[in-house]
Amino acid sequence: MTGLTILGAGGHGRVVADIAEACGYDGIQFLDDRWPKLIRSGAWPISGSLNALEGQPFALGIGQNQARFDLLGTHAIAPETLIHPSAVVSPHARLGAGCVVCAGAVIGAFTVAGRGCIINTGASVDHDCALEDAVHIAPGARLAGGVHIGARSWIGIGAVLREGIRVGADVMLGAGSTAIKDIGDGARMGGVPAKEI
Repeated sequence: MTGLTILGAGGHGRVVADIAEACGYDGIQFLDDRWPKLIRSGAWPISGSLNALEGQPFALGIGQNQARFDLLGTHAIAPETLIHPSAVVSPHARLGAGCVVCAGAVIGAFTVAGRGCIINTGASVDHDCALEDAVHIAPGARLAGGVHIGARSWIGIGAVLREGIRVGADVMLGAGSTAIKDIGDGARMGGVPAKEI
């Protein structure tokens, strides 16, 4: 398979590089604005800053939702979508450019994920869900069927969302929270059941 450049060499970038290797990519390298002070991340070299990308295949390795969102559509080619071999993705699900599906994640039938979404380790997104651009579903989170998540929202580790609810844009739902009703744009929620914090 071809080489791959990953934008962002932090912890999430290393996870993306690991997934890329598992998918058969070789010649993996990072671009990161900490270069030249930082020249390696894990097993992979950092070869320049983010603006050094020049038409080669690339993936998004930036975990921060707004920063990832800002990179979408800024290059002539679309970012690669990477799915770990141990993930289970329904053939009836649709994933936008630049999505990353981590080890052990499950994505159900007729779910649609926008560009640049992260479905992290062991997360479950059931049937008929809709994730807008740059959503991050953290490790072990559980979305029941028909959940809608607005752009750039972050669903914390181990959070649970009841079927059919709508979560607005730029929401942060805390770790271990249980969402049982709709959540408006920009809310910071936590607890069981989730309340504004």
